[in-house]
Amino acid sequence: MRGLPSLAALAMATVPALWAGAAPVHAAELVMVEARGCPWCVKWHRDLGAIYPKTAEGKRLPLRVVRLENLPADLRFIKNLRYAPTFVAIACGREVGRITGYNGDDMFWGELSTITKRLTPAC
Repeated sequence: MRGLPSLAALAMATVPALWAGAAPVHAAELVMVEARGCPWCVKWHRDLGAIYPKTAEGKRLPLRVVRLENLPADLRFIKNLRYAPTFVAIACGREVGRITGYNGDDMFWGELSTITKRLTPAC
């Protein structure tokens, strides 16, 4: 069995290929904080949920949806979350902007545009 590569050689050849195909780590994201039974959250998902990831803003600030009742540990630095939905733009581990509530797509895109203009290219 001289012609077969060793398991270690096969693993070393595979790891770089896996890294190349891995999902990119984003320095920025848009966190949507929603609450159980929130009709405005449902309206946002119905109006914009499917198109958001396809937009320039969605590519620059990928959406992460979390529950107000069960905020993940890595987001506990976000303070004063009282209303749902609240959209928090995070870059380099800190809050850079916030949209409280959802009153329709014009308001949302306008406020998000203002936030994205403040983003820096890198941390």
